[in-house]
Amino acid sequence: MKKKLALGLALVMSASMAFSACGQKADTAANEDATEEVVETTEEDADQVAADNCAALIDAIYVQERTDETDAQCAAAKEAWDALTDAQKELVEGENADPDYFGRDTGDASQDDPLNQDEIGENEILVVSFGTSFNTSRVQDIGGIEKAIAEANPDWSVRRAFTSQIIINHIQARDDEKIDNVEQALDRAVANGVKNLVVQPTHLMHGAEYDDLVEAVEAYADNFDSVKIAEPLLGEVGADAAETNSDKETVAKAVVDQAVSETEYDSLDAAAEEGVAFVFMGHGTSHTAKVTYSQMQTQMNDLGYDNVFIGTVEGEPEETACENVIAAVKDAGYTKVVIRPLMVVAGDHANNDMAGDEDDSWKSMFLADGSFESVECQIAGLGEIEAVQKVYVAHTADAI
Repeated sequence: MKKKLALGLALVMSASMAFSACGQKADTAANEDATEEVVETTEEDADQVAADNCAALIDAIYVQERTDETDAQCAAAKEAWDALTDAQKELVEGENADPDYFGRDTGDASQDDPLNQDEIGENEILVVSFGTSFNTSRVQDIGGIEKAIAEANPDWSVRRAFTSQIIINHIQARDDEKIDNVEQALDRAVANGVKNLVVQPTHLMHGAEYDDLVEAVEAYADNFDSVKIAEPLLGEVGADAAETNSDKETVAKAVVDQAVSETEYDSLDAAAEEGVAFVFMGHGTSHTAKVTYSQMQTQMNDLGYDNVFIGTVEGEPEETACENVIAAVKDAGYTKVVIRPLMVVAGDHANNDMAGDEDDSWKSMFLADGSFESVECQIAGLGEIEAVQKVYVAHTADAI
């Protein structure tokens, strides 16, 4: 009996010791897991902190006003981006910041000439654009217009200015290319002793951007012997939707011809017979100049371009909103759609608002409607079309 009791106690003690040992091992494993989790959490926190720091620096230069700190801020934002790992770059998100700010491939900036050189001489043509951070579009569209004007005016120096400081900062931070804003360009002209200044806007119309430009140039008028501001691309606005002009006719023919040439069809009529409609997407504006878009539709109709429709990103005027354009194309019986920008530059609006994969892009909305066999996008600005460049050249000549 004593032997059996002793044996039982031994078995209990042995089991207890084994259980205790297992418990110690379990505690140790748990502690190790907890330590690893803390380390991982700390690393994740550090990644987010680094990404948030970069996002804050991007947001700081995503502003329309240039200050004495802008150059340093642009450099700091790029330095912070370059210091991130690939994983950290994907975490960058701010009010305006995202991984595409520095990470998106928009072409080779080294192919662009910012036209910010001194030694201007007495006669200057300042070509003023809203601007774009899409490098290839800047070279082809804005650069194409600038070169055409320069070739037509060999006795004048051509320089560039952008009205969007947000875009100027983006290009400077990402590509280390410095483009003058309007004030900088005018200061440069004054410092270089320019006597005769012609300002050629690449804007589409007499809208808000044009009005702001006129105001800025007028403030510098006393610094020059003569100052002229040339017409924007589509000329005078006119009184109502029925009014057109020779500029609108030239641009309408040029953009339609170019769009058709990039399809398989020999003519606009041949495309119409196959059920193809061409939709040209402009920006839109709340300015009174918004009637210009209605006039462009009138111009297309007057030319007999029944399968051509004008729309706007902003949906102003109302009939140019995407949903209204979709309805008009359907009501006209067309089953295939080609969408192309009615914008000087194929930049962010063309690549994202028009041809992007998001649900609210024009391509996506046309597809989501379910009424069309095909929806294609042509990403190209008006500025690269030779006939359009000639309109700007003519406006500059008139001003001179």
